[in-house]
Amino acid sequence: MAATVILEPAGRCCWDEPVNIVVRGLAPGQRVTLRASLRDEKGALFQAHARYCADGGGELDLARAPALGGSFAGLEPMGLIWALEPEKPFWRFLKRDVQTPFAVELEVLEGHEPEPQKVLGRAVHERYFLRPGVRREPVRAGRVRATLFLPPGPGPFPGIIDIFGIGGGLLEYRASLLAGHGFATLAVAYYEYEDLPKTYDNIHLEYFEEVLHYMLQHPQVKGPGIGLLGISLGADICLCMASFLKNISATVSINGSGFSGDKTLQYKQTNIPLLGHDRRRIKVTFSGVVDIVDIRNDIVGGCEHPSMIPIEKAQGPILFIVGQDDHNWRSEFYAQLASERLQTHGKEKPQIISYPGTGHYIEPPYFPMCPASLHRLLDKPVIWGGEPRAHAKAQVDAWKQILTFFCKHLGASAKL
Repeated sequence: MAATVILEPAGRCCWDEPVNIVVRGLAPGQRVTLRASLRDEKGALFQAHARYCADGGGELDLARAPALGGSFAGLEPMGLIWALEPEKPFWRFLKRDVQTPFAVELEVLEGHEPEPQKVLGRAVHERYFLRPGVRREPVRAGRVRATLFLPPGPGPFPGIIDIFGIGGGLLEYRASLLAGHGFATLAVAYYEYEDLPKTYDNIHLEYFEEVLHYMLQHPQVKGPGIGLLGISLGADICLCMASFLKNISATVSINGSGFSGDKTLQYKQTNIPLLGHDRRRIKVTFSGVVDIVDIRNDIVGGCEHPSMIPIEKAQGPILFIVGQDDHNWRSEFYAQLASERLQTHGKEKPQIISYPGTGHYIEPPYFPMCPASLHRLLDKPVIWGGEPRAHAKAQVDAWKQILTFFCKHLGASAKL
């Protein structure tokens, strides 16, 4: 019996949007396995599968039918996407070229055997990162190396600067998705990209000041202030920008620390000394993966430690998005220290949204969780934390919170 896979929206949709998957043409109560497969730009294979039973009419609607096991269980309409796992160990799911979609192959397989063979039906579902009308403009202005994404329409648009962590290069996927919601978003590289330094020794804020000036003078970017969005080290850079530079309207920190970490933060004559770490506190799990959550030096003095970014000088409101199971560092603890420092200095209490079962890499909705991957500085696979189902739900909610926060504080009427 042939089965028909029906997708809504039909064929393709934006990555941060859900898709409804329905299978028709099955026998009443028929047992089937659904499998999703995707290859990234480097050819790495990601797969997920789940076992289901059709209803009395021979239909299987993932919005109503719970998975009976496999990569996940229970009612998870988007589980075949967020539960994708790499065939290659410690391979992180990334979108490197936002100008092309990811093609997800969906297969309906007969039975619940560990390795079902007979294919009853299949479909290809495209998930793109550039909504229709979004413009992508490479930026080479002075020292700045970046990509600007502009929403459809004449503008000007509220502006956001988007900064990632220690991976290097230029990642555009989050900025491209934000542009689809009405924000002029600049994805910024700061090392290991084109003619930028191959490595970074210290963080020089003057470079990011130049990035900010580029956005403020752009005719398609609406002033007077800019929003900042960063994750990990990128979040700390954003907090530093908000504390030292002008014309910052709102800052979102995703699993940042608020400390200088392992590199000195420099701005003109000001140096924030590094907090440092002790590699003797590295733990090796039973599988050989490294756990680095405890390697940072102890914080004596709490929110007044000299390595802490002077967040009390920050302009505009701050939103901390934190994973309670972050194993890169203790993000929730650091967010609370930042909140204490702000309040100690008479500033408004920041918003902290903390997600249980959630690890370090909090990505846009439906990105598969990265439980462990190669750490660029340690050159070893490290654990990032998180439980897949809780992490997936946190990413959906965090994305809504980020969009709502920027809409409120950047004066936007963006699409949520």
